[in-house]
Amino acid sequence: MKIGQAADELGVATHVLRHWEDEGVVVPGRSATGHRLYAAEHLARCRIVLSCQGAGMSLAEIRSVLHRGDAGRADVIGARISAIRAQRASLDSAEKFLLHVRQCRHDLMTRCSECSEYAGERR
Repeated sequence: MKIGQAADELGVATHVLRHWEDEGVVVPGRSATGHRLYAAEHLARCRIVLSCQGAGMSLAEIRSVLHRGDAGRADVIGARISAIRAQRASLDSAEKFLLHVRQCRHDLMTRCSECSEYAGERR
């Protein structure tokens, strides 16, 4: 299928697919007249790229993990997992803080040791 059809099926703009091609992440075939042609394998790869982006990976990182044998693949994946775990811990802490703030009985948050502790102030 041509680039417009592929973009519609994937829910992305055509310029996104062109950018991915420029970055060497998904390089479609070409017709005799030079039009980009996306086969089922290209669409599957595009879906993997979208999933990787959803996990916070850059195109450079994605390019380095697409093939199992690529050097540095495990390091890139490990770094992304570490970043996700750190983000999860940060979000858990933020949630705990906000749950406390919602029920905090102090007239000012600065008068609450738990609120201040979250802000890095030890009372």
